Amino acid sequence: MSSELLGEMEKGIPSAAIGIPPYQVSGSVGATRVNSPDASIHDGKEGHDLEKSIYDIGDINIFDPNRPKFKLSRRIAHFTWAWFTLPMSTGGLALLLYAQPHQFPGLRQIGFAVYIINLVIFACLLAAMTMRFVLHKGTFKTSITHSREAFFVPTFFLAIATIITGTQRYAIAEQSDSSVWFISALFWGYVAASLFVAIAQYSYVFRTHSLGLQTMMPTWILPIFPIMLSGTIASVIAETQPQMNAIPIIIVGLTCQGLGLSVAFMMYAHMVGRLMSRGMPNREHRAGLFMNVGPPAFTALAIIGMANGLPDNLDINMDMVLDMRIVRPIAVVGAIFLWALSLWWFGIAVVSVAMSPPQYFHLNWWAMAFPNTGFILATIAIGNELQHEGIRWLASAMSIFLVLTYCFVLFNLVRAVAVQDIMYPWRDEDVLDGTDN
Repeated sequence: MSSELLGEMEKGIPSAAIGIPPYQVSGSVGATRVNSPDASIHDGKEGHDLEKSIYDIGDINIFDPNRPKFKLSRRIAHFTWAWFTLPMSTGGLALLLYAQPHQFPGLRQIGFAVYIINLVIFACLLAAMTMRFVLHKGTFKTSITHSREAFFVPTFFLAIATIITGTQRYAIAEQSDSSVWFISALFWGYVAASLFVAIAQYSYVFRTHSLGLQTMMPTWILPIFPIMLSGTIASVIAETQPQMNAIPIIIVGLTCQGLGLSVAFMMYAHMVGRLMSRGMPNREHRAGLFMNVGPPAFTALAIIGMANGLPDNLDINMDMVLDMRIVRPIAVVGAIFLWALSLWWFGIAVVSVAMSPPQYFHLNWWAMAFPNTGFILATIAIGNELQHEGIRWLASAMSIFLVLTYCFVLFNLVRAVAVQDIMYPWRDEDVLDGTDN
């Protein structure tokens, strides 16, 4: 491959756009041929056969609008874990509607409808993912070990987190003891599962992958995201739990939130280093920068919620050293501090996308919805604590833009499925497409 072509590929230009069949990409920095050891994908004959059956499309240009259409049975092989960003974002939207500081008649009912729709979406995606693994043997192992798609596995757990919090808001009766214990059990089960994911996935990545700083993307934060949202769940459910349940839930929630934010800060250092040394990501991946908005925003929301969930008469040290009248103002101050960091990342992401919008739809567009939902919820929480009507109206305006963004992304998702821009060989997160730089 000539140095001129390599130079074009390093700039992030898709291989098909410069005359190279997409399945021949093998020489650019950060772009790895799908069946290479560096991609941590298929080893041996079984993997080779799998790749041949679902990726071999001959000399077809995958960016040609008139390219051949495939049947669903073949397209389902490319139904990736990134699809769970849809219920993740839909569940976040339901929570946002519930938390609105300026309610109007019927808004809660709309939120409840979104919550129910999200349950249906989650069930359908789970069925489709199961169909992928059943019809295309070997894709399950491939999906959880792939150097790109595997980072989206945690979105499955993030979608579950929004379902748990949505269930608390819309489906749990405060007077029902059985429901209270049920949601508590869901919380502890979620903590155990998300902690396993955080440790297991990073351990696997550290052991098997060799990822250069120039390839760093915000998706590297995703494995720690589920355990971090344990704190957000705790902040939502603690207020309805009996004191004997609420205190352990809040303590564990605070611990998990601290773990998630600490790892996110370490990832931020790599992200800034990557931006300083290599510039902005390829235009097709810039929407993912909105993921950086999430960790500080959800932490701001969580610490306010957990502080309010503590009983007023709580005396942890038995000598009134830790007074709830002090804890809550400190939580608000810390939340404002973290909110500012989210604002900075939000501005960076907006400028990046505005300078070079993506040409094709990718499921990472949902990063424009879910992390920003946490940003708006944190704004609402701060406004409520400060009792500042201006901040509340700002949050309401932000919510309107979020709803419009959600509808925009959803429309483009449906369109991309219909015209086969996604769920198509070499167009999804199950391959490195030459633009991962």
